[in-house]
Amino acid sequence: MDGLNMTLIEASQAIRRREVSSLELTQAAIAHAHRLQPDFNAFVRFDEEQALAGARRCDQDLHRGLPVQPLQGLPLAHKDMFYRRGLISTCGSKLREHWVADTTATVLEKIDASGAVQIGTLNMTEFAYGPTGQNAFLGDARNPWNPAHISGGSSSGSAIATAARIVFGALGSDTAGSVRMPASLCGITGMKTTLGLVSRAGCMPLSGSLDTIGPLTRTVADNAQLLSVIAGHDPRDGVSAHSNLGIPGTPEHIFNRAVALGQRGSLTGLRVGWPLGYFDENLDVQVSALLTQAARQFAALGAEIIEVPMPDLEAVNAVGMILNWGDVLALHGANMRERVDGYSAQTRGRIEVALAAGVQDYIDAQRSRGMLLREFVASVFNYCDVLLTPTLAFPTPALADVDVAGGPKMMKILDEITRLMRPVNVLGLPALALPCGFTEQCLPYGMQLIARPFGESLLYRMGSAYQAHTDWHVKSPVGLCL
Repeated sequence: MDGLNMTLIEASQAIRRREVSSLELTQAAIAHAHRLQPDFNAFVRFDEEQALAGARRCDQDLHRGLPVQPLQGLPLAHKDMFYRRGLISTCGSKLREHWVADTTATVLEKIDASGAVQIGTLNMTEFAYGPTGQNAFLGDARNPWNPAHISGGSSSGSAIATAARIVFGALGSDTAGSVRMPASLCGITGMKTTLGLVSRAGCMPLSGSLDTIGPLTRTVADNAQLLSVIAGHDPRDGVSAHSNLGIPGTPEHIFNRAVALGQRGSLTGLRVGWPLGYFDENLDVQVSALLTQAARQFAALGAEIIEVPMPDLEAVNAVGMILNWGDVLALHGANMRERVDGYSAQTRGRIEVALAAGVQDYIDAQRSRGMLLREFVASVFNYCDVLLTPTLAFPTPALADVDVAGGPKMMKILDEITRLMRPVNVLGLPALALPCGFTEQCLPYGMQLIARPFGESLLYRMGSAYQAHTDWHVKSPVGLCL
């Protein structure tokens, strides 16, 4: 278990120095996962035999002197929506409980090639369509700090397994906050990537207009390492970007250089935007206090805190809702007519709401995205380098408070939970969620840093500087309120 308390970077170095073997870490991860599964329900499936065989191969390759790969021998696990040829991917749904993939996701191929070991697949919201981590078919995922509270979703299992020190990192998807929300509520680091930076080929789609893939890890440095493996152009994904982040070098060099620069501690010359409007509306006093504390830390590191009025983000959200509805109907319209009983009440209710969307509305929404992005960049990033915002306006809800299935309160609750994260997806921006303190419930809370498109390296610099001078990211659910 002690080895599992290391960060991804530390464990990678320990394996390279032969202080611990991949087999030892993988055996420990599997045993720890089984111990915690009854409490947190993080896993859908365990792939023990394949994982142990893979760990043995990694150790053998190391002993034979073969080139060491970036994630050599590290036990990971991923959301059950990344397809692997010949294996079932439930996508959190009853409809796919026996569905076998005929392809492997590009991101898994890249992680496999990097030497990582996958110990299983992780719980998620049904078809990734929900922010709480509840699942009527697989059972609710539960917050590792307090199982009576939500873990956040839809990448719930990814956040739980990482926060609970089962695996060193996991992949998730983010369509309206599904990486950032569980990262924030489970006390870890999550990157919502720029649309097009990471391939979505071989991944379950929710909304092709909004879906992004990103890593969840314990630290910013770990996050940069995992993202450097999966980033890059892929012809299998029609929106995959050809640009190389606008900076010379490979993603690994770019991200690691940004982390190293941040760890030196100085943010002099950088401007952190403090939003006036939208993000500061109806904030709980505890959330406001944590964000203020974080802003003071950035200022202490040399950054200038600048108040920035927000543009009309309700209009951005309205466009995003239409895009989401159109994409979801294209994927689930036939099943809603023929296999409607295969959906939970909540997911069925949300798709039924989408039926009101018109084709022309969808076309107009797609056409307006470029203009909305240009207006946002001009009105925000001409004045600051990153924007500091909350992820959630209030402390982590209890499961009982959001257990509304498909009832009349459903849309209001879901809207409140995702409201502060949705605009980022519509605009295609990158955003980094990282822990910034605890609420009075002894539950972690994470802030959100937002940058220009393909500004991941700047976010990693800011985040690593913050984590070099705070210790929220090293807190573990083992100690509960610390």
